[in-house]
Amino acid sequence: MDIDPLETVENLEESKPADRAAMRLNMLVAITVAILATFMGICKVKDDNIVQSMQQAQANKLDHWAFYQARNIREEVAKSTIVQLRLAALSKSVEDKAAYQTAIADYEKVAAEQSRKKEELKTQAEQDQKDYDAANFKDDQFDLSDALIAIAISLLAVTALTHQKWLYWLALVPTACGFYMGLAGLLGWATHPDSLIRLLS
Repeated sequence: MDIDPLETVENLEESKPADRAAMRLNMLVAITVAILATFMGICKVKDDNIVQSMQQAQANKLDHWAFYQARNIREEVAKSTIVQLRLAALSKSVEDKAAYQTAIADYEKVAAEQSRKKEELKTQAEQDQKDYDAANFKDDQFDLSDALIAIAISLLAVTALTHQKWLYWLALVPTACGFYMGLAGLLGWATHPDSLIRLLS
């Protein structure tokens, strides 16, 4: 069965004023829900990409801390070997002490190299945490936007059933807040209601 738009308009013109008001309200609700669903879809794509970057930052951080611990163990082994070589060199002849000094110098280089590489890994792990926190900041914005828009859509559904115009205007409050938080995430605004986020976390 095909729908004739002209017939729909004619029916709207012929209907009672109360019916026309209800139909107009339903059209407003339908248009608003369509806009909200589209906006939520755009935000969802961006939020999914942010979640992936958070997972990558977390994996990188764990890898860097694991390598940091490995470097730390190598450094400690090299330092303990240096101590053992120095103690052993005390009871050796002058000729043997030269060989011990060479070995000690080699292990000192190993310890210094491991210490340097360990600090590089620490810096990388700390940067990974900063990247994660920055992404989580945006993720919170999108989560709050989703929640507010879901509340708005629920209110709009009740509005469509009850034909109460005041409910439509009430639904525009979480709609506006949800749009604002979604735009904050998309455009990189620094809006972040910390107390509300802590309550919901």
